[in-house]
Amino acid sequence: MDAFLKVVEKINDAVNGVVWGWPALILLCFTGVLMTVLTKFFQVSHFGKWVGSTIGAIFKDKNVTKHTEDKSISQFQSLCTALAATVGTGNIAGVASAIATGGPGAIFWMWVVAFFGMMTNYSENVLGILYRIKNKNGEWSGGAMYYLRYGLGSKKNCKGLGKFLAALFCVFCLLASFGIGNMTQINTISTNMKDTFHVPTIISGIMLMIVAGLVIIGGLKRIAAVTEKIVPAMVLLYLVGTIVICIMHIDRFGEVFTAIFKGAFGLKAAAGGIVGSGVKMAVQMGMKRGVFSNEAGLGSSVMVHSSSNVKEPVHQGMWGIFEVFTDTIVVCTLTAFTVLSSGLIDLETGKVVDGVENTGSMVGMAFGETFGKLGTGFVAIALLLFAFSTVLGWSHYGSKAMEYLFGEKATMIYKIVFVAAIIGGATMGENLAWDLSDTFNGLMMLPNLVGVLTLSPMVYRCTKNYVDRHMRHMDVEPVLSAHDDIQREQAAALAAGDADDE
Repeated sequence: MDAFLKVVEKINDAVNGVVWGWPALILLCFTGVLMTVLTKFFQVSHFGKWVGSTIGAIFKDKNVTKHTEDKSISQFQSLCTALAATVGTGNIAGVASAIATGGPGAIFWMWVVAFFGMMTNYSENVLGILYRIKNKNGEWSGGAMYYLRYGLGSKKNCKGLGKFLAALFCVFCLLASFGIGNMTQINTISTNMKDTFHVPTIISGIMLMIVAGLVIIGGLKRIAAVTEKIVPAMVLLYLVGTIVICIMHIDRFGEVFTAIFKGAFGLKAAAGGIVGSGVKMAVQMGMKRGVFSNEAGLGSSVMVHSSSNVKEPVHQGMWGIFEVFTDTIVVCTLTAFTVLSSGLIDLETGKVVDGVENTGSMVGMAFGETFGKLGTGFVAIALLLFAFSTVLGWSHYGSKAMEYLFGEKATMIYKIVFVAAIIGGATMGENLAWDLSDTFNGLMMLPNLVGVLTLSPMVYRCTKNYVDRHMRHMDVEPVLSAHDDIQREQAAALAAGDADDE
């Protein structure tokens, strides 16, 4: 078995070096920058609009949280399911890993990729709603594979290319669902449960497999019903804990900011300079862990956002902005400041201090220093909930990829295999699980970004149409779908006053 794992690791390292090389990172950043410019910095210029239409609307518009009778889910449920898939180990163990490997400067590059990633995720969701279709069961099906097939495929001489890239994306999505969506999450849970509560990894794996099976087999409606209860509570509790620690260490914030910016650009500090792993490692780790955390550019969360009962593509796009903002700018930043202000990282050199053996447990150690054993146990439970909810969210992504490739009946086979794989994730080596996830993420990202870049004019058109109608109050026809029959259906519902976002 060890020999086999070494071969897997060697092959993975070779592929990882390509998919996460500088060309891919430049492509990722270029996409975010382009979409930001095309939408005239929508995440900044319309800050009040997207905040008011997302988190603000939860408290004033019943349609945002209203459960539907059909196969679609509410906007709030789609957000919670998407956040369930994104707010996971990347926000805790992933941030700690980025700092330990790339130094404090990795956090700056995580912010950069998140800022522009807001508009990448926005664009993915706009295209997801624009090109989604309904399957035979009346359930919305959308995602990168659909805008690759029907969007890119509609271009001159690109029909075959669109279908090929759509199928390729689905294959990579299936692989990623077992990596970022299963092995990494379950491995982190089992490791932390063993370290904190001395629970054998195999026991954790069996228990998680049983609970996951009960939820996942029930389909999207059951997943959404669970995540809309777990996600808000777990995020708020975790944020309260990190904020308390940050307030207690507020006197160190000047040092923390200095370490982040000097580490990001390789500048020398007065007392010897930040060593870390250099600017190159800071950039790579910041971007890799940023994408691992918020998934902007992967085209993954589009598959659940497309199941929303929303009619306006741009409105669902705004939920995508909020998703990345919450995941990285808020949760990851608070995790980073909790670790960096706790003394576990030498802010002058950027290195992990002696005595820290497992970088993944640094957040637990930071909580332990403030709250004692209660704090360490709290992080272990938070990791369990964060990671487990990610498994639930990603099971849906893999199901939609399976549905696209092999039809709806094949999704049950996928769900059974996905649930069974939880045992393997619980007992797998930690480093290999993370490395495989990085590779699968990169593979999934490439065809998706081709689709987003090719269809960027459609994102611009939808955005301009929405701004003209809702902010400039112009009397123009709404752009709701690329499919004529769905466009007519949604426009009629919107005109009849059945809009969920007005």
